[in-house]
Amino acid sequence: VQLQASGGGLVQAGGSLRVSCAASGRTFYVMGWFRQAPGKDREFVAALSLSTGSTVYLDSVKGRFTISRDNAENTVFLQMNSLKPEDTAIYYCAAASSRTVIYRTSRGYDYWGQGTLVTVSS
Repeated sequence: VQLQASGGGLVQAGGSLRVSCAASGRTFYVMGWFRQAPGKDREFVAALSLSTGSTVYLDSVKGRFTISRDNAENTVFLQMNSLKPEDTAIYYCAAASSRTVIYRTSRGYDYWGQGTLVTVSS
């Protein structure tokens, strides 16, 4: 099983970035993104049910972030617009192969990618 995250970088406040997560090796039912800022706990950002297409977002990113998928490539994207300095964090993709319900906690996911750094300058 492999989750390969990519697409992080440095962007000015108000800008946009898209991070990607390519998944392989298992059948996944839910894929999501978490983030961890320096000195803070990892927090849920967004998740997508691969069977129903339903999505869940952290309140502070609603309307700015969009999670989507490319079924052909088994890849999930997180489009991040109107970025703020407080969005600065390492972003981790996660996938669930044993649960079909979207969880907002890390315990709901079975596999994790290596993380990609997103830095938003003010």
